[in-house]
Amino acid sequence: MGDPLTFRTDGAHEEPAVTLDSFLDQSNATAVRLEPGEDARALLPYLDRLALVEVAFPAFRDGRGYSAARILRESGYTGELRAQGDVLVDQLAYMRRCGFDSFAPEKPLDPAVVKTSLERYEHPYQATIDGRAPIWKLRHG
Repeated sequence: MGDPLTFRTDGAHEEPAVTLDSFLDQSNATAVRLEPGEDARALLPYLDRLALVEVAFPAFRDGRGYSAARILRESGYTGELRAQGDVLVDQLAYMRRCGFDSFAPEKPLDPAVVKTSLERYEHPYQATIDGRAPIWKLRHG
């Protein structure tokens, strides 16, 4: 995964990457934006040339972006994986566990709250894409 973790707390972000359809029609694009409902598996043949995959979260209740992140990371994608849109503090730890290493929320977030949220739990309860062992595995070897 991309290092280090980047986080925009001011609500600002640069111009979005090209859409999936545009990306598939080009031979030189290195960044792409996935919208809800688009299949991340369409990017698998191009992972070696991608520097950024931006996953849109237009509404906090739409969790399809989590699946897209897992598919990309489990398939070997090592570039920047950015969650953009309606990204809430309560979601950050889960997004990181799925492989997101960059965040561009639409609304500003308090940096102190972000820090507390990301440091709250030392060990996850489920398997993660970032390689951290879940607590049950630590207990049972």
